[in-house]
Amino acid sequence: MRRTQSGLAPILAPILARKSALRVHSPLAKALSLCSVLSILAFAAAPLQAETSAAADAGYAIESPKAVHSLLLDVVNTGERLVAVGDRGHILYSNDQGQSWQQAKVPTRQMLTSLFFVDAQHGWVVGHDAQILATSDGGLTWTKQYEDLDREAPLLDIWFKDLETGYAVGAYGALLETTDGGQSWEDVSDRLDNEDAYHLNAIAAVKDSGLFIVGELGQMFRSADWGQTWERIEDLPYEGSLFGVLGTDQSATLLAYGLRGHLFRSTDFGDSWQQVKLNTPNNGPLEFGLADGALLNDGNVAVVGHGGTVLRSKDHGQTFSLINRPDRLSLAGVAALDNGNLILVGQGGVHLAASTGADLGQQ
Repeated sequence: MRRTQSGLAPILAPILARKSALRVHSPLAKALSLCSVLSILAFAAAPLQAETSAAADAGYAIESPKAVHSLLLDVVNTGERLVAVGDRGHILYSNDQGQSWQQAKVPTRQMLTSLFFVDAQHGWVVGHDAQILATSDGGLTWTKQYEDLDREAPLLDIWFKDLETGYAVGAYGALLETTDGGQSWEDVSDRLDNEDAYHLNAIAAVKDSGLFIVGELGQMFRSADWGQTWERIEDLPYEGSLFGVLGTDQSATLLAYGLRGHLFRSTDFGDSWQQVKLNTPNNGPLEFGLADGALLNDGNVAVVGHGGTVLRSKDHGQTFSLINRPDRLSLAGVAALDNGNLILVGQGGVHLAASTGADLGQQ
């Protein structure tokens, strides 16, 4: 059960474009570079009414009926329920295909950026303060497995091979590994040729090939032995930041996407790349950043991003249909419902959509 990367607000586009200029000059500049990706989102989120009862345990996410409409950054369909994560430590779940949502009790109030389920019961979430949370009951309850306050940076994506082996990636080149289901985590960042500590935004499995990481300034890394050793891709297709990577259902085939509507496809595990042209209904090139993607149960691919952008491919990522939803709210995550429709998350929380990404009844 997949995952790529996290959410975005329209105000971030010009800031993200300046990341490379900011990051190299001072510690403050480096911090601003990181904040441009995620921290500003906390201010863009709609305010919630704080719970005042004693039930609002210190250190736990505050439960609020408005959480379903707050900033959410990722969503998955576990096979038994939907689970979504986002700002202020919110983890929501739905047992009725998104018609109603309940808030899980979560031991953090930090922004949560990404989640991954290896089966219907076992999942992991990453977020700010380098936190990693885990569930063994399908997302109903969560425990904190790891955090590193000294790192002062978020983890941005997570992937598990099975119940024991997993990897998390994040800001300033962070690569963490567990071989015991998350009971312990080891910093293995030195396995990557990433001397400048570029942010690592997403990690994904590629069918019959291995693991692939994308990040800041178009950086790419691949592992043919599923995480033990890594090779840096030298011939990069793009020098702007990439926010997501997604393996398709075809061998050695993957998609990488990021700033200003850039989307690339490789059929040889990253040896070569082809840019996929994305045109709006008015035939102009897509200029909105792309944040997240999902391989759907039918083998189709969905990708979402700024400006209400929803892309859908029925040919393994060779071509895409494109719509921009009328509300233009930025989208950060996508998953398929059992009936083929989509569940979208981002600004404004949860959005139910048709298979094309359009509002239900407005296709």
